[in-house]
Amino acid sequence: MKHKHIDKYTLMTTAPIPRLIGSLAIPTIVSMLVTSFYVMIDTYFVGKINTQATAAVGISFSVMAIIQAFGFFFGHGSGNFISRRLGARDYQSAEKMAATGFFSAFIMGCLITLFGLLFLTPICRILGSTPTILPYTETYLGIILLGAPFMASSLVLNNQMRFQGNAAYAMVGITAGTVLNIGLAPLFIFVCGMGIAGAAYATLCGQVCSFGILLYMDSRGENIRIRLSNFTPQPAYFREILYGGSPSLCRQGLASLAAILLNVAAGRYGDAAIAGMSIVGRICMFINSFLIGFGQGFQPVCGYNYGAGIYPRVQQGFWFCVKVGVVFLTLCSIVGYIYAPEIVAWFREDDAEVIAVGARALRWQLITLPLGTWVILCNMLLQTIRKPVRAVLLASARQGLFFIPFIILLPHCLGLQGVEMSQTVADFCSFIFALPVAIPVLRSLRKTD
Repeated sequence: MKHKHIDKYTLMTTAPIPRLIGSLAIPTIVSMLVTSFYVMIDTYFVGKINTQATAAVGISFSVMAIIQAFGFFFGHGSGNFISRRLGARDYQSAEKMAATGFFSAFIMGCLITLFGLLFLTPICRILGSTPTILPYTETYLGIILLGAPFMASSLVLNNQMRFQGNAAYAMVGITAGTVLNIGLAPLFIFVCGMGIAGAAYATLCGQVCSFGILLYMDSRGENIRIRLSNFTPQPAYFREILYGGSPSLCRQGLASLAAILLNVAAGRYGDAAIAGMSIVGRICMFINSFLIGFGQGFQPVCGYNYGAGIYPRVQQGFWFCVKVGVVFLTLCSIVGYIYAPEIVAWFREDDAEVIAVGARALRWQLITLPLGTWVILCNMLLQTIRKPVRAVLLASARQGLFFIPFIILLPHCLGLQGVEMSQTVADFCSFIFALPVAIPVLRSLRKTD
């Protein structure tokens, strides 16, 4: 397989940056869009049940964010290391890290399942379930937790293939599971009469399907094979996972905590407020999925060239992605701002209160959406080139340093409007914070040209 890695090395270190990032980004953008589209479709189908079911899915998202946090922790931590080692042509270390990241994530997923099922009802209450929402949350989340090992390890496989520059293989697995999910959701919910449990079982089936296909795709082409014999649970490898994956763990973990606090804050104004904020979160996730997918196309280019010491290509790729991201998110923000009520009504057309809350919150969030380009791409850069302290600070800023204080303080001052605008204020503060964190690193890369 070594000659294939050498061919990949040549491609990543010599091909024109726009074309290279574009080719790598297309599969990741497709994967992100398809996954986000599923989340929106799932919200749409569940919204046909009632407002409480819609809110329950939004509440359960905070636990799914925790599962994803550990998946991204092991996936980004191992993937960043793999891309740098391939750039340095150290293939043996890359193979050991691939197995270590995968099996560690699967074990962690099993522990999450066990803990979640043992304490299901208290967890649902802590997450912000009101008495009317609680039965729906218990049903949905109890089923979702069964898929934790598959979800976490699938994210590892996905990210490892992506960091190797083989995102097309990852796209097949993610897309297949998502399409199955979309097909099964209405079948289970309406035809079989399973209600919100049907939505959860559809998600579980999709996750298991993605896991199986990703594991198969990992054995194809130039991908590093996952072998139990390469599992190396040694401090040196876990230290590299910690350096490369801690920003993702902080970002996703704080996102989960932020989602809990948002649900609690919105819950003071009724189930419709929780449902409306949940819908807005899905919409913004869908829009941002393009930028995240595009940035993920940059990361293997960044890792390879940084590992090879070719820093001008790292800078060129970064600024190319920033320009594309700002233009795209600005266009989406303009269109979304104009048609905010119609967009929210697509999910819950029969509930005027949900539409009113969602439309106001969506317009607030779209005001600062383009600023997220700088924050997201700077975080990806710092994480990939192994700047863990700065990466963790930046990853913690949006949901931790800023959103959590604002979601606690603003509702006391402004009521429901404070809930609706908290994310906007946090996004603006995160952008300002990211400037001094990332600019010195970009300048240091210029000095080493």
